[in-house]
Amino acid sequence: MKIYTKTGDTGTTALFGGTRVPKDHIRIESYGTVDELNSHIGLLRDQEMDSHYKEVLIEVQDRLFTVGAILATPPEKAVKKNGELRLQNLGIIESDIEFLEKEIDTMEELLPPMTHFILPGGHTTVSYCHIARCVCRRAERLAVHLDHNEPVDENAIKYLNRLSDYLFVLARKLSYDLEAAEVKWIPRK
Repeated sequence: MKIYTKTGDTGTTALFGGTRVPKDHIRIESYGTVDELNSHIGLLRDQEMDSHYKEVLIEVQDRLFTVGAILATPPEKAVKKNGELRLQNLGIIESDIEFLEKEIDTMEELLPPMTHFILPGGHTTVSYCHIARCVCRRAERLAVHLDHNEPVDENAIKYLNRLSDYLFVLARKLSYDLEAAEVKWIPRK
């Protein structure tokens, strides 16, 4: 199989199921941003950190491929299960979201309470985590925008929301582990 097909040379691309849409379609922007997020998480995972977090990030990358597949599938190609649009044997399930929540809770137990907003930075690894968090928020916004036009699996949107929370807390935990200063944002008076 060749990597280039030349079918996109006119500015369109195929969704799962074969429907062709312009490359700037909100659906393409949505799953393209999830792909960008996945690449940032790969870069984050390549940094020095506890092996547990690397394992969690691999799981996250796997789930992001699922989210991308969900976003790349137009509603007419999905199947209805229990009144919700789903891909055949593919989906984000409640336990995927609960997994992130458990990880967040575990890390937060080890961190000092947050009393102010925190400026991103302090260490390269922490900064990569904050960049991934910001891209995750953009992916979530685009998925919500798409959902206003065509239905999107609500668990995919929930997953992106919880993932951005996880990445924020992971950035704090990495700061803690690396003994990097968390710089509080103090508004001018």
